[in-house]
Amino acid sequence: MNQALPNQPTKGRGAVSNRAGRYERLASERTDDGWGTLEREAEDAAPLRTEILPDSSRKVIARNDSPDVPFDRSVNPYRGCEHGCVYCFARPTHAYLGFSPGLDFETKLFAKHEAAELLRRELSKKGYKPSTLALGANTDPYQPIERQLRITRRIIEVLAEARHPFGIVTKSDLVLRDLDLLAPLAAERLVRVCVSVTSLDRGFSRALEPRASSPPKRLAAIRRLTEAGVPVTVLTAPMIPALNDHELEALLQASAEAGAEAASYVLLRLPLEIGPLFEEWLETHVPDRKTRVLEQIRSARGGKLYDSSWGKRMRGEGPYAFVLKRRFELACKRLGLNRRSWELDASQFRPPRRDVDQLALF
Repeated sequence: MNQALPNQPTKGRGAVSNRAGRYERLASERTDDGWGTLEREAEDAAPLRTEILPDSSRKVIARNDSPDVPFDRSVNPYRGCEHGCVYCFARPTHAYLGFSPGLDFETKLFAKHEAAELLRRELSKKGYKPSTLALGANTDPYQPIERQLRITRRIIEVLAEARHPFGIVTKSDLVLRDLDLLAPLAAERLVRVCVSVTSLDRGFSRALEPRASSPPKRLAAIRRLTEAGVPVTVLTAPMIPALNDHELEALLQASAEAGAEAASYVLLRLPLEIGPLFEEWLETHVPDRKTRVLEQIRSARGGKLYDSSWGKRMRGEGPYAFVLKRRFELACKRLGLNRRSWELDASQFRPPRRDVDQLALF
């Protein structure tokens, strides 16, 4: 009788399996058939490389009416994210494309090569009304492939030309590459950067977010940005019970010392395929804490791993969630991290020049 085997971590990747998405009819499971098949596969296996695929979207601004986020529009230069954060709430979107929210999400990436041109077209439409736009609300705009593709930088150039307010959400110090654009925009109240710092433990961070910038580099990025006059909000997200929640005050302290002026947090979210993927990660990396982590998550999610209700999905409810919220509020008050405002200056907007090109045919 064949025996199902546990998944093994892949170096430099977050998910430990490539389980099928929710729309697939078939799913596979690793088994030991007793004939040495797995050993031969391991010997013959090629390194798991990143593949960049073209994205054919005809629009680049995504709209939302969620009361849980402070913006109603966003631009994501990429689908999928090479950072490989196992908890990433965007993972389930890869199932729409016929790929796994597991390893596929972090190795089969879709790049919106024409994003800047599409954005220019949308901003120049008659009747467009500006409001703060989030750059990277779903996947990180400064993930490693941005070094070569530079899609995010071209998007910022269009936003700068249009004097359009925007915020950046990232966990990469690559954002410093574009400081020459961001600093002048910040002086005009047109940009804010949100840097996610999840842990100060380099080893833990490497397992949880394998290809994101290290904690010291993220703190250094906060310092460089603030020294250049760019306002920074630190995101201590996600807070994971029994794994990194004990670091909350230390994370806020380090970020405040680096110059952050505001902060926010999110309790771990495990919608759809992320729940099983995260359980696999726990079993692989911290099996001794798996039960405790999941029990505390359920205690804050009404007995489930996830509750998508407005007002609850970001913070949770119950005693654990209440204590976490109070700890955050008290630390922010003590450290002066309560100057958060997503509102930037939309009055300076001017429609960008619209180039006559093939995009005008659509």
